[in-house]
Amino acid sequence: MQIHNNILITECSAYDFKEMVERKKVKSWLKSVSAFANTDGGSLFYGVNDDGVIVGLENPQADSDFISEMIKARLDPVPDVQLIPIGHEGRTLLEVRVMAGMLTPYYYYQDGTRTAYTRVGNESVECNSQQLLSLVLKGTHMTWDSLPTQVDANKHSFVILANTFREQTNQDWNDKFLESFGLVTPDGKLTNAGLLFVDNCTVFQSRIFCTRWTGLYKDDAISSVEHRANLVLLLKYGMDFIKNYTMSGWVKMPNYRLNLPDYSDRAIFEGLVNHLIHRDYTVMGGEVHIDIYDDRIELVSPGAMLDGTQIQDRDIYKVPSMRRNPVIADMFTQLDYMEKRGSGLRKMQELTEKLPNFLPGKEPKYQTEATFFYTTFYNLNWGKDGRIPVEVVANRVNTIIEKNPVNEKSSVKIFGDLQKPSVKIFGDLQKPSVKIFGDLQNSSVKQKRLGRTAQSILDLVISDGSISQDKMAEKIGVSKRAIEMQVANLKAKGLLVREGADHGGYWRIVINPQTE
Repeated sequence: MQIHNNILITECSAYDFKEMVERKKVKSWLKSVSAFANTDGGSLFYGVNDDGVIVGLENPQADSDFISEMIKARLDPVPDVQLIPIGHEGRTLLEVRVMAGMLTPYYYYQDGTRTAYTRVGNESVECNSQQLLSLVLKGTHMTWDSLPTQVDANKHSFVILANTFREQTNQDWNDKFLESFGLVTPDGKLTNAGLLFVDNCTVFQSRIFCTRWTGLYKDDAISSVEHRANLVLLLKYGMDFIKNYTMSGWVKMPNYRLNLPDYSDRAIFEGLVNHLIHRDYTVMGGEVHIDIYDDRIELVSPGAMLDGTQIQDRDIYKVPSMRRNPVIADMFTQLDYMEKRGSGLRKMQELTEKLPNFLPGKEPKYQTEATFFYTTFYNLNWGKDGRIPVEVVANRVNTIIEKNPVNEKSSVKIFGDLQKPSVKIFGDLQKPSVKIFGDLQNSSVKQKRLGRTAQSILDLVISDGSISQDKMAEKIGVSKRAIEMQVANLKAKGLLVREGADHGGYWRIVINPQTE
C-alpha cells in the first residue's frame, strides 16, 4: 500500500474504500468482510473516499471499537481481522485487514437469516448455491471429487481406465489402485471422482459440446456433436473432433516433410485436459465447450479461478498451481496426461513459445468471467486478412533458407485454393489436410530421404518441442535405443538441435541445414 499526494494507491485489487463507518447500515461493509474471508482476503480502508483521496476519520478509536464489535456480533464464524491505524499528514485512516479464512463459509447474520458473500472483481456479491457448496467443502477440508457416494464400486467396471493406464505408462494395472487413487473408498463405495472414470459414466454434467462454426462467429454450424462419457473418453472424443476439423499443411523439403499445422496438438491437448480437470462439477447446467472457428479454437468450462481472481489480470508465470479437483488431477497425472508439477497454463504458453521459428507462435489467451473459464488458441496460419496464402507460408520458410522471397516462378505447387475464404477449404472435412509440394532448396542436390522413424520424430517435435525421447519411443512404437540413434542422425545432418538442458530444454528443427 502506497500514499501519493493524499491519494491511496495499492497494487492489490482486493480492497474497498469507505469514507466513514456506516453505523446504521452495517451490512454495506460487513458483507465485504464476509466476502474477503470467503475468498482470498482483502482490506477495507476507512477515511478514504471513492476516488482514493484520504479524508481521515474524526474518531478512529471509536470507529475501531465499533467495527470490532459488529464483526463479532454479525459474522459467524468470526474471521481473523486486523485493525491498523495509519497516520498521514495530520489525518488518520483505518485499515481493516481481513485474512483468507479456513473455516468457510463466513456468514453475515441478521434477523435470523445467514448469508455468505464472495468477491467478484471489485464487488461483494451473495453466494449462489454452487459457490456456497464450494465454500462448505473448503471449510471441511474436502473437495467435491473426493466425496463418497452411496454407489457400490463392485457394480461398475474400470476397463477403459485400466487399458488406458497400461497404454500410457507401460505398467500393469492393479485394482488396488482404485482405492489408492481416491476413486473408491475403503468400504467399497465410489467417490464422485470414481463415478467420472467408470466405464458407464452416469454423471449428468460429464459432457462436452463440440461445434465447428462456418466463420469467425457463432453463426451457422458445419458440425455440432454432444458427448456424454467418462473423462478418459471425453478427452479422446474432444481431441478427435479438433483433429477432424482443423488443417495441417506441409511443405516438401529435399529429404523430409516440413509440417505446417494450424495449431500445436500438444498445446491443445494440455488445454482440454486443463478444462476437464479444473471445471466446477457442482454446476449442473454447465459443460465443457469446444468451439472451432476459422481463426481460433475456444475452450470453455464452468468454474472461474479458484481464488476468485480474474486470470486476465494475472501474470501467467506467477499463477500458483491450485486444484479444484485434486483426485481427478492426480488420476490424469497417473495416466501421464499432465505434468506432475507446475501450472498447465504455463505449459501451454511454453509449448507455443517453443514452436519452430517458421510458425508465428501466437500465444494462447485466457479469460475468466463470473462462473466460466475461457482458453483461446489462435490459428498459426491465419492473419489479419484471413488465411495466410500458401505462397506467404512458403516464403516464410524460404526466407529462412535462402534469405530471398519466393518469386512467381517458384516450384511450389498448390493442391487446394487457399486464396479463397477458408470456408471453402472445409468442403471435404474427412480429408482436411492441405498438401503443399515444392522443393524450396536447390532441386539439383540429391539427398537420401529420411526414414519413417526420423520423419515421425520431426512431426512430434513440431507439436511438442519439449517432448522426451522416452515419449517419442512410446508414441512411434519403437525402442528407446532406436530413437537415440535416429536423433543422433538428425543432429549429425543438422536438422535437429537441442536447446537447453535434458530436463527443461526443448528441440528445435533447423530447416536450412549445412549439407556436404
